[in-house]
Amino acid sequence: MKSLKHLSKFVACILGRNLGEYGLVPDENGFVKIKELLKVISEEDGFRSVRKSDLDEIILAVSQPPFEIQDKLIRATDRKKLPEIVSALQPPKLLYTCVRKKAHRFAIENGLFPVGHTQVVLSGNAELAMKIGRRFDGEPVLITVQVAKALEMGVAFSQMGNEIYLTETIPVGCFTAPALPKERAVINKPKAPVEMVEPSPGSFFPDFSPKKEHKKKEFQKKKKDIAWKKERKRKQTTGEKW
Repeated sequence: MKSLKHLSKFVACILGRNLGEYGLVPDENGFVKIKELLKVISEEDGFRSVRKSDLDEIILAVSQPPFEIQDKLIRATDRKKLPEIVSALQPPKLLYTCVRKKAHRFAIENGLFPVGHTQVVLSGNAELAMKIGRRFDGEPVLITVQVAKALEMGVAFSQMGNEIYLTETIPVGCFTAPALPKERAVINKPKAPVEMVEPSPGSFFPDFSPKKEHKKKEFQKKKKDIAWKKERKRKQTTGEKW
């Protein structure tokens, strides 16, 4: 990782001048989430291993640190050069934003709503929109907003610099999205037929089912009774003793 001095200057530049360029939107007090800032920093060569502890170390090591931290939020101490959020008088014809892959169907059916911010964050640059999207989803879905249609439907846009545009919601009918992936139908495979083996001549296959076993026992019992009766009759005829 580059030195803390380089990191300090880089963070001060992002927070104090170029939030929009990196797809970051401050709250009304100029704060952004530290976890979002760390994702932005990690996208730059030389700063991929930066952690919150590094930001804390800068505050402790520098007499007048260029940023301040409050709980999970961070902001520049000097925000005079940050562009203000103003009404967008002439927004681009197309604006872009991303939704999570899991929210793809919901967006198509219900429209776009803020996620993680108080407003929907858009950009006139599809590449920047995708970069922002990849910070919360590995495979984000890019949405293209037709601004003219949105304005006709009463959507109002504001902007922060030349990169970021904001609005409360985007209704269905004024944006396009990739087609939903086809759902795989669950096909129940037919069970393989049981192969019947025909007995060869002279072969015998015992049947051990409960029914057959019961009949077998009854047959053996009757056989014993018949044998005993024959033996008794023979002894009565010959006069033998039992």
